[in-house]
Amino acid sequence: MEVAGDLTTEAFIASLKRFIARRGICRNIYSDNATNFVGADNELTALYRSLSKDEKLRRFITDKAISWHFIPALSPHFGGLWEAAVKSFKHHVKRVVGDELFTLEQFTTFAIEVEAILNSRPLTPLSADPNDPSALTPGHFLIGDSLTSVTEIDFSGTPTNRLSTWQHIQKVKQHFWARWHKEYINHLNERRKWITGSHHIREGTIVVLKEDNLPPLTWHLGRVEATHPGADGVIRAVTVRTSHGTYRRNVRQLAPLPDPEST
Repeated sequence: MEVAGDLTTEAFIASLKRFIARRGICRNIYSDNATNFVGADNELTALYRSLSKDEKLRRFITDKAISWHFIPALSPHFGGLWEAAVKSFKHHVKRVVGDELFTLEQFTTFAIEVEAILNSRPLTPLSADPNDPSALTPGHFLIGDSLTSVTEIDFSGTPTNRLSTWQHIQKVKQHFWARWHKEYINHLNERRKWITGSHHIREGTIVVLKEDNLPPLTWHLGRVEATHPGADGVIRAVTVRTSHGTYRRNVRQLAPLPDPEST
């Protein structure tokens, strides 16, 4: 996530250069079509129109051998992957930041830390090894490993007027994590139900354990060792082995990761 100082082509090219410097040159860029922003801010609409016509930008991406792809007009579902990420960011940032005013440096730091949070989410089991409960994350595609965060003090319960500006930013980030972490776990459960028609969990499934007060970028993962169906045959409890020990948990306190073979 790049924070731009304004909506000019020069600012966009500068943000694209920062992206390339960190991630390498990309061969393809996908973005919304300008007509998706009908009724939105006129400057934003003009910016997206200029991206497809501006000679300076076209020359820049041509020199870098970058192909630019605009999705069809009035078809935001064509950009489902990035639209979902942007929605997650905007939805919670509006609620945790509110009317607070950050400097460009402060907001850039916050945005990059939120980027790490979003890219830390577990996607699917990383290995079929029953002794390995790790999961594949977007971070693996970026740095080859899961993303981590430095240990910090929990400021979520501290009044804002007792915090410095930078401590307040950490508090806002922690609030973002708390909200989005729960939302993503609920998403995993709903996705599982949509694919299988139930919340069925079987032995060997990698699950995310629902835990309160986990620090940002921390996911409590485990593998189901045994299921415990009731008299009616419905599984309501399972035994889960994690790196911290083995627990018996209610299935409602777990979120199974999608198995790539079943999806």
